[in-house]
Parts: sequence; structure tokens; C-alpha cells
Amino acid sequence: MGNKILPLEGVRVADFSWVWAGPYCTMLLATLGAEVIKVEGHKRTDLVRHGVVWPLQDAAPQETPINQGMSLNSVNMSKKSITLDLSKPEGVRLAKQLATISDVVVDNMRAGAMVRLGLGYEELRQVRPDIIVVSSSSRGQEGPEKDYGGYATIHHAIGGGAYITGYADDAPCTSGGDSDIMNATATTYAILAALFHKVQTGEGQFIDFSQCEGVTSLIGDLLLGYEMNSQIPERMGNAHPEYAPHNVYQCWGVDRWLALEVHSDAEFAALANIIGKPDIAKDNRFANMSSRKANEVELDRIIENWTRQRDRDWMVNEFCQAGLMAAPSRDWKDLYADPHLKARRAFVTVEHPEIGELELVGVPWKMGDAEADIRYAPLLGEHNDYVLHELLGLSTEEISDLRRNDIIM
Repeated sequence: MGNKILPLEGVRVADFSWVWAGPYCTMLLATLGAEVIKVEGHKRTDLVRHGVVWPLQDAAPQETPINQGMSLNSVNMSKKSITLDLSKPEGVRLAKQLATISDVVVDNMRAGAMVRLGLGYEELRQVRPDIIVVSSSSRGQEGPEKDYGGYATIHHAIGGGAYITGYADDAPCTSGGDSDIMNATATTYAILAALFHKVQTGEGQFIDFSQCEGVTSLIGDLLLGYEMNSQIPERMGNAHPEYAPHNVYQCWGVDRWLALEVHSDAEFAALANIIGKPDIAKDNRFANMSSRKANEVELDRIIENWTRQRDRDWMVNEFCQAGLMAAPSRDWKDLYADPHLKARRAFVTVEHPEIGELELVGVPWKMGDAEADIRYAPLLGEHNDYVLHELLGLSTEEISDLRRNDIIM
């Protein structure tokens, strides 16, 4: 780490979140310098400790060791871990003590779950008035559907993203976990705004984040269009309402594709030259944007007849050199081999105590000499003694009693 103080250095976060939408948020906070303490029950751990297998082929299915789930390790870097059995009053009491020495408390459980545990905002603010409490639930803390649960696929569907995603002649498509990561990033932004407000005023607050509404916030232009003209936008595949060509084209090889879009007549003329058909730029069917859009199917056929016979990366380079907007549609092997990502240090290497060296996706920003050292995701209960003794002031005997009573592991 460089000499500069990280933006959130000195901020402590009690992290009661799990799976992706919460943990990625708190990992971003940890990367900004916050001390993030992940709270789990050793009898009810984060689902991704179990549900994501080690990516090696085995002769028979193998149970994932508790600290080796790849999703766990990808979205929990640089945190600390404590185990507390929240089904027991003593576990809840300790969780509340931790919360009240923290600046921020985060969960992504069902609405009201933290309140039922005695860890809701109204209760915590009685002992720490400036606390910031964040609950990122499926549909928010209020409303007739507040008790409904959900994961990313549900949120993408309820929020309206799935309906507009897919091909015109096929069903809506859900986008999976990227909704979680988007919502996590938006939650992080809300927390940073709350921390800034606290610095300015000394006030804490409760942030009620609906993950379904987080998805809806991405399609505001479509909602506005409906409000203005009563038209419901339909699925268009990779097409665009105005621009053509605008598609993903098959290339030479097995499942190789490139994305290409053209925004002007000059760009289309450059494309026509590259594919060896300069005359189509003067063809009445393709002479301007409106005519190209009207004849998009035929235009896509002409372009793909050319791309199918050529190497994807060579074509992308040719297009980009000509000032066009083109890019490869990459798989995971492509990403790990990409020289640009390597030059930007997009992947970080951590030394995991059980697995060894892991190369994982880092955060998508650089802060020069203020960048944090990235640590492996914590082992379950790795920091029990640190949190209970150094932060909460429990004696060695008291901690031993907690273990004997199965409050901690």
C-alpha cells in the first residue's frame, strides 16, 4: 500500500450480508480502507461457502470445504470473520455490541429480519445515534410485497430487466448475478453518501435499498418512453432502435463472436471499405441510417458472411484502427489472457492458507499510491479472538465459555 491514507480508513463495518449482493458491496468498502467484519453463524454460514464447487473435474462430486468456495473467495476479500450463533440470545447480544462500535451495519436478508433479531436501526440508534444501517432486501422494507424473498434472477424479472432482454422471437432472459453486482455497487454508493453526510452533520441514517428497484433504475428511459407514448418496448436481441449495423457477429472458429456498431454514414463507409464492399455505402438500401435500419437483416447477412471467414481478434483490430466501435465477445479464457487487463492489474493474486495462490478479479478502479493491499477472504471464524477480545473486551475465559456453549466455533 502507498503512503496515502485510504478514503475509509478508520471506518468499521459490521457485515451481516451473504451470497453476492451484500458481500460485494462490503468488499468494495474494505478495498477503500474500511475494517469490514463478516458475521456468520458457524451452523448457518454464507451459502456460497457450500454452493460453489472447486472448478476441477473430479471422478465423483466432492463437498466444497468450508473456506474454499470460489464465489466466497471472490467477493469477500480483505475482510475479517467472526462466527456468532444468532439463534441464541448471547450471540445476538455480542452482535449488538459489535454493531454499536461500528460506523455501518449492512445486511441483505429479508425485510425485517434484523429487526426481529433485535438488531434493527431503531434499536441500534438508541445506543449509537450516528450509526448508519443499510438493509438491501428483495423489495424493500415497506409495501405489500416486502416479505417476499428473491435472488438475482427474481430481481431482474420483477425490476423489468428480463422482459426487455432477449430475442424478439423468444422468451425474456434473466441476466443472473450481474444484477447482484450492480445492486451491490449502488448500495456502496449510498453508503458513501451517508458517510459523507455524517461527516458534514454528525447524523446517521437508515438506508432501505430494494434490489428490484435497483434493476428498474437501469431502464428509466424505457419507463419514460412508456409514460410519453404508451408504447411498451419489446426485446430486440442485439439490435438498437436507431443504429444499424448494431449486432454481435459470428467469426471464424468455434463460438467466436465480435460486437460492432456504427453511428454515422462516415463510419459505415469505413466499414464497407474494410470488408471489401465499398459500393454498399452508396447502395440505396444502406446509404443512410434510416435505410440501413430498414434493411438491417440483409446488412447483417452481408457483414456476417465476411466475419465468419476471418479471425475475430484480427477483425476487431482492423475495425478499431479505422475508428469504428468494435470489440470481441470474450469468454473467461480470453479475459485472463487479455494483455490490456494484465497491464491494468485487473486481476489480483492472494495467498490463501488452504488453497494456495489464487488469481481473482479485483475492483474496477485505480487510486495510485492509495490502493489497498488485497487479502484473501477470511477463514470462517478466523478473527473471533481479535473481535471478541481486542474490540469487545472479553477475557480469555469468557471466550472459552462462548466456545463451550457453542455460541462461536
